[in-house]
Amino acid sequence: MNDALKVGEALPGGFLWGAVKAGIKVSGNPDLAAALVPGVGQATAMFTSNQVVAAPVTVGRRHMAATGGRVGLVLVNAGNANCATGQVGLDACEKTCVAAAETFGCIFDEVFPSSTGIIGVPFPDGKVIAALPGLKSSLGNMPEHAESFARAIMTTDTRMKVSQASFEVDGVEVRIFGAAKGAGMIHPRLGAPVAPHATMLVYLFTDIEAEGAQLRELLPAAVEHSFNSISIDGDTSTNDTVLLLTSGASGVRLNERTRTSFADALAQVCSKLAYAIVDDGEGVTHVVTLHITGARSEYEAKQIAKSIAHSPLCKTAWSSADPNWGRLMAAAGYSGVEFDPAKVTVRIGAEPVYEGGMRSPAFDEARAHAVMKQRDYTISMNFGLGEAECRFVTCDLTEQYVRINADYST
Repeated sequence: MNDALKVGEALPGGFLWGAVKAGIKVSGNPDLAAALVPGVGQATAMFTSNQVVAAPVTVGRRHMAATGGRVGLVLVNAGNANCATGQVGLDACEKTCVAAAETFGCIFDEVFPSSTGIIGVPFPDGKVIAALPGLKSSLGNMPEHAESFARAIMTTDTRMKVSQASFEVDGVEVRIFGAAKGAGMIHPRLGAPVAPHATMLVYLFTDIEAEGAQLRELLPAAVEHSFNSISIDGDTSTNDTVLLLTSGASGVRLNERTRTSFADALAQVCSKLAYAIVDDGEGVTHVVTLHITGARSEYEAKQIAKSIAHSPLCKTAWSSADPNWGRLMAAAGYSGVEFDPAKVTVRIGAEPVYEGGMRSPAFDEARAHAVMKQRDYTISMNFGLGEAECRFVTCDLTEQYVRINADYST
């Protein structure tokens, strides 16, 4: 569905992007990317809530705290997660940040590092450092430069994931450009920056003029309804990162007048990237949106959705377009949310399948099967408990997913 994603001309001002081959990926493809803010930008970030975290997550948190959210350079490598590499991995990450700062002309703790790839393999900091001069030479502000950044951060992804949005204020356009990677080990649970081997990395670049504190107020809501509302396989990565970085180049201030427009544009970019991640999931043949309504709270609605999204029985049924509604109800039933099964209604697309505690009298297996054969469809479940709801995007589980992950490290 997102094969046609590409970078348009309307990129935010004040950024330079680029990528090179550092020799980290076995494939020999570009694997080191950078985004430079020549004037240094303001940023906020959210990281994985996994207790096991990669070195760049630890270093990134430190740098954000030390600078108060100033970022001059985003440095991302693919092919090695630099996770479970001990103090040596932390030292290697810091070493690359220092070298990058010298190469690109910023302060070392204004370098924001990220890594993605296999866990537990020593980090090749020498390859990264040797590639920095070439990386600097690759920088530019054209769509092809932004695309090179988006492609270099990919691991098991089959295509780049980008999104753009803009709005006008007194004739001046404010722009947002987002680039993401992720196709497996996707069940992000992102939290604040101070509190099997793939990862979700998301970089959101904008030219609105804002302080880090203002960005920190807006990013969590955008993340909660996008990246924190998707799952491919239920595994939360050690490296998950979402960075929102502004150059301020538009000259338009983020204030009460512009806040809603910016928040809406940010939500649009995040939602499109989140969907693209699931749509490009490892072995995915069906993208399923779980629309949970009639819940007491959004939290409980999402709790039910996650229970269903992470059920191997539900996910394998989706892979063959089998309208096995009993698996949906069973997964909801062990979600930990109390409800009366007799009050629940379930639809696959527009097809009624369950109501009044049993199969719907209007259930037509062939029609439901036809809906589920589509690439993208919605399963709607109303629990009759209240007014809260959520939309949670997930996918099927196929033999190809097993093959990819059975042999990932070898």
